[in-house]
Amino acid sequence: MGSLFRSEPMTLCQLFLQSEATYNCIAELGALGLVEFKDLNGQINAFQRRFVNEIRRCDEMERKLRFLDKEIRRELIPVLDIGDDPEPPQPKEMIELEQTFERLETELKDVNHNAEALKKTYSELVELRQILNKSDYFLDEAENRQRRESLGATDDTTRILPDDSHHPYSTGRLSFVAGVIRRDRQMTFERMLWRVCRGNVFLRQREIDKPLEDPTTGDLVFKSVFIIFFQGDQLKAKVKKICEGFRATIYPCPEDAADRRLMVSNVLSRIDDLNTVLSQTNEHRHRVLLASAKNLRNWFIKVRKMKAIFHSMNMFAFDVTQKCLIAECWCPTDRLDNVRMALRYGTERSGSSVPSILNRMETSEQPPTFNRTNKFTVGFQTIVDAYGVANYGEVNPAPYTIVTFPFLFAVMFGDAGHGVLMALFALWMVLKERQLAAQKSNNEIWLTFFNGRYLILLMGLFSIYTGFIYNDCFAKSMNIFGSQYVAPSPQDVAINKTDVPRFTTASYGLNSKINIKHDSLPYLLGIDPIWQVSENRIVFLNTYKMKVSVILGVMQMLFGVILSLWNHTYFKKYINIFVEFIPQVLFLLCIFGYMIGMTFAKWFLYDETNSNDAPSVLICLINMFLFKYDADDDPKAPKYLKQWYPNQKLIQTILLVIALICVPWMLAIKPWYLNRVDKKKQALIRRHSDGNDTSVLVVVEDSNDSGGGGHDGHGGGPFDLGDTIINQAIHTIEYCLGSISHTASYLRLWALSLAHSQLSDVLWNMVMKIGLTGLEGMPYFVNGIVMFLIFAIWAGLTVSVLLVMEGLSAFLHALRLHWVEFQSKFYSGAGIMFQPFSFEVILDVAEKEAEAAISAASANS
Repeated sequence: MGSLFRSEPMTLCQLFLQSEATYNCIAELGALGLVEFKDLNGQINAFQRRFVNEIRRCDEMERKLRFLDKEIRRELIPVLDIGDDPEPPQPKEMIELEQTFERLETELKDVNHNAEALKKTYSELVELRQILNKSDYFLDEAENRQRRESLGATDDTTRILPDDSHHPYSTGRLSFVAGVIRRDRQMTFERMLWRVCRGNVFLRQREIDKPLEDPTTGDLVFKSVFIIFFQGDQLKAKVKKICEGFRATIYPCPEDAADRRLMVSNVLSRIDDLNTVLSQTNEHRHRVLLASAKNLRNWFIKVRKMKAIFHSMNMFAFDVTQKCLIAECWCPTDRLDNVRMALRYGTERSGSSVPSILNRMETSEQPPTFNRTNKFTVGFQTIVDAYGVANYGEVNPAPYTIVTFPFLFAVMFGDAGHGVLMALFALWMVLKERQLAAQKSNNEIWLTFFNGRYLILLMGLFSIYTGFIYNDCFAKSMNIFGSQYVAPSPQDVAINKTDVPRFTTASYGLNSKINIKHDSLPYLLGIDPIWQVSENRIVFLNTYKMKVSVILGVMQMLFGVILSLWNHTYFKKYINIFVEFIPQVLFLLCIFGYMIGMTFAKWFLYDETNSNDAPSVLICLINMFLFKYDADDDPKAPKYLKQWYPNQKLIQTILLVIALICVPWMLAIKPWYLNRVDKKKQALIRRHSDGNDTSVLVVVEDSNDSGGGGHDGHGGGPFDLGDTIINQAIHTIEYCLGSISHTASYLRLWALSLAHSQLSDVLWNMVMKIGLTGLEGMPYFVNGIVMFLIFAIWAGLTVSVLLVMEGLSAFLHALRLHWVEFQSKFYSGAGIMFQPFSFEVILDVAEKEAEAAISAASANS
């Protein structure tokens, strides 16, 4: 059977690799991606393994490459993708790569350090220029005041405070300090000066118009120039301490105007020189990064491949006598020739004269599970593996999920219009998959949609089908084949006044209580569109969808039980066929199969002419369990409570007895049989050990000895009757009660279908209908504008609510139905995933981790 229906056969192989050829052989196997190595050095510490130094060197090279990548991204230089991945470098090339990365890192760090120092000096000179330019106004104002005081001005001599209020103070010459402070600290700085200096200082500030660049972080910072006037050395010390605490930079500022003009001239000259040096430094840095960007991707790939090879080699055992490395690996049986060919190529590339050897090993260990997929089936296999990886050889639910999952989703979604939109969106992703995959987006929501594009396409197509069955398209019905129901004339109604109306309508100008006659032929596909305008539409659709949900649920659960038969025969657990499969099928059919049979019989035997005499399936099933048939003797009892076919009581009693017998059948026979087999085995062992029997010891097959499907993955150890009884009791109770609860769980198909239909109907009537009916008395162009706006609102709500939210809800419910109700009948999901040593997978994971780290760093910054 193909690998999609059951996992591929796996073989445990032993490899003997010469030391000089090991690296190239592992490189070829990594490119092939078909072997999973076992760790033969599990007892050895990771830091004591043979190639730990090489891995450390690779880690160091990867760190230097990340530094280069960070600097390249800061300069917004694109990293070139030159196509095919390079081959892993030879170990002797490792020194050359280390030297190249060391040289680039050292050069960039020196350039960055010099550029940071130059930017810091440049920033200081710019701030000093701002101080010199803006301090003229402050100092000229202070000189004018002192000049007025020396000339005997009549106004009182004042102490100037931060808020420019005036108080008397003793005369004397003022000192000052000038500097620059960040604008967001300005108010706190002013309050601190007022409180510490007790108002004995005069602070003047002016904002710098343009933001200044922080030389360390590169961020733009808004700053202000300040000058503080004070008198005395004590105030000077306090002012400097406060400036230091608020990280304000103090610059020298001459008192004489001529000295200030000379200093401004010198500062401008130095700024021009620094601009020239900074420009040359940045150009040199850009050239280095541009040259590195051309090879950065190839360097990353080479280092990561080299690191992966050494990491795999650390898992091998070393044979001192033969001077070779011994490896054990799992490989698909049909690909052993490919592995041998890869080993031969690796040996030839290394120049070794001793060939590498591959031996197949016999083992009782459970192999890993490997299901080969393609871009279409990988989405469905991912859904199955999210629940649990199949046991080796166990039936794989993925091929059946390809059909059942989108179908059950469509039963709940059930709108042809919405299905068309979903299918078109998925079809666009399928047709543009190469271009979209090349973009390598990091948006998780988009990647979820893109990776499930084929699943969404099938979900949309199945929704179109169920939409035609429900005759539902954007909450409206489609009269494609012509309705098969005609309204009777008033004369017919007057003649037959006792006729009970089953289908009523208010359309066509008719009274809503007039009966609609049934035509000879049914509607060709789906539900007749006349139900769209009938009063009992919801009642009919509820009944129809509820019964269909139960029928589909029982059919899928029965199919799951049938799949368990394949597991029993494949693992040669024939006893499970008689003690599990047969009673499970009988239990399910005798109760729920009988209920479905009554439903179909009711559909075929009753129509609108005798609908009042139709039996209630639910009441029949309840009476079956209660053995209640009193209504047959009561002439006044309703007809739907009485037996509706001959020998109904006898048949229902037989079915119920069979279903009840199945419970102890599943519960007790298997533990009794396994206990009997174990006693025979122990007796044979005792006879052989006592020497009474010289014949060859016969090993009696124990169904618990082989791993595998369904719920029998346990076992392999000594037989324990108590554990077996408890385990079988759990599975019996789980199946019997689960059959009832799981059948009820499938009613979510009906509930979500009804909810989606009603939401769509409400959205049409509450939003779209306003634009279609128009605004009375308004000009046509006004109605056109209103219609345009209403359609935009309706389309937005349709996509966001009905497609996205309702689609996600139906998806999750379909997922639960497959994981719990369907797969629990035959699937244990306790296997081990086959994880081959593959460069493609390793590079993809490493690239995603690097992108995630970059995104997190940018978000934090």
